[in-house]
Amino acid sequence: MTSDPNNWAIIVPILNEADTLPELLDHLQRWRKQGAEVVIADGGSDDASADMARQQGFTVIQTPRGRARQMNAGARASQARHLLFLHADTRLPAGADQQVGSALGNKTFAWGRFDVCIEGLSKLLPVIAWFMNRRSRLTGIATGDQALFMTRQAFEQVGGFPDQPLMEDVEISRRLKQIAPPVCLWEKVTTSGRRWDTRGSWRTIWLMWQLRWAYWRGTPAEQLAERYL
Repeated sequence: MTSDPNNWAIIVPILNEADTLPELLDHLQRWRKQGAEVVIADGGSDDASADMARQQGFTVIQTPRGRARQMNAGARASQARHLLFLHADTRLPAGADQQVGSALGNKTFAWGRFDVCIEGLSKLLPVIAWFMNRRSRLTGIATGDQALFMTRQAFEQVGGFPDQPLMEDVEISRRLKQIAPPVCLWEKVTTSGRRWDTRGSWRTIWLMWQLRWAYWRGTPAEQLAERYL
């Protein structure tokens, strides 16, 4: 994929990430130098995050707040055939471009995700990551922390991410599954475990299972978002 910069785009939604943005931009800069199109979708930061990214030459668009809205706007602002959606606290492994290109170059697949490694203080984080990866393989449902990627055609076919404040990753996975099964890469992205560390591992695990169960039972995402914050 590195030979054609229009093959893939990395879409990154941000909101008030100034404290950790330098490290993220350094990570993205490496991918941009290897031919990735990078679009940063800012949801109304008031801490100069957008200006910091622009100063380093990144394409930054202003969007309404909300991760789904930001990612949809970022996809529309890009030109690439393949789209990868990266959370601001997640980092891609070496060779991610070739891995995504190989996966989406197989006509059997139109979308996929990476396995995840969670970094943080809690000793439970490796266990949590193992269960996340295992559950995803069994259900075909991915989380945003696993760096969802898909063809532009698949993205447009399902109408992008649903305009909801939570579970947008679960919902788009459900819709994409109607097109094709996901490719579940064994290579790992690395994501932050700060939510588990600050709120407590067991408490966060219990909350996430409650939210998923409630969503599966039909509780609107808007109601669940109030419990998640």
